[in-house]
Amino acid sequence: MSKPKIIVIVGQTASGKSDLAVQIAKKYNGEIISADSRQVYKGLNIGTGKITKPEMQGIPHHLLDILSPQKIFTAQNFKIKANKAIQNIIKKNKLPIIAGGTAFYIDTLLYNISLPKIKANPKLRKELSQKTTTELFKILKQKDKERSKTIDPNNPHRLIRALEIIEATNQPIPKTTKKEKYNSLKIGIQINQENLIKNINQRLNKRIKQGLIKEVQNLHNKSLPAGRQGLSYKRMEELGLEYKYIAKFLKKEMTEQEMIKKLQTEIYKFAKRQMTWWKKDKDIHWIKTQKEAEKMIKKF
Repeated sequence: MSKPKIIVIVGQTASGKSDLAVQIAKKYNGEIISADSRQVYKGLNIGTGKITKPEMQGIPHHLLDILSPQKIFTAQNFKIKANKAIQNIIKKNKLPIIAGGTAFYIDTLLYNISLPKIKANPKLRKELSQKTTTELFKILKQKDKERSKTIDPNNPHRLIRALEIIEATNQPIPKTTKKEKYNSLKIGIQINQENLIKNINQRLNKRIKQGLIKEVQNLHNKSLPAGRQGLSYKRMEELGLEYKYIAKFLKKEMTEQEMIKKLQTEIYKFAKRQMTWWKKDKDIHWIKTQKEAEKMIKKF
């Protein structure tokens, strides 16, 4: 029995994945599954660049706004929900299109990665939470050099979880092996460094004008959802990038200018880490235009 065909669109942050996915879905009768670790959360809209209803152009999108940001969403959760979404899309005789920048989620879905079902270790977590992100990253680098190349070094939650898995299994995080369920065509959007930096800076300025600071303020102050307290600054730090540094600005730990400058640098560093991960994947076909992508998909 032949494996179901799916399209996977990857690329660095601010490279235009969402737009390309919508155009491809319109042309090839597809539906889109978001592979973004923060867009699953309700209320994290401007900061994550979550696609809006008008931008969707009538194309159904899956795995957006499915969880309170108070909760933790893992790669294993993504694998389960994305597999289910793919089956539902195929039942409708439509083409599943995975689009997003969270590389580990995509690899977990496509490859035989046996994620260890490791329970939380409260004692270890308490001990590690006393350390700075710099210290945590240094420990991870010593224990699992490969994982340290792709993890967000400023995200304490992910650093602690990675160390928790290593501690429990006494070995590095499992690597990918051969493909499993799907016959996938992986398309990567290629963008030169100059344009990437320009896109990152322009997009950040646009989001601030759209009310990004207000979004973070509202998440902290308002009940979300009803009956629950607002999002703590500690949780915002775990969510990283825009939420982390705007939280620091709101706590008066940095000025608005310092916050913007720091964000520009950190978002660019994040984009570089994304590329480090994908460069190792020889199955990705890198394209510069939509026409190139369409030509490949037609052949596929």
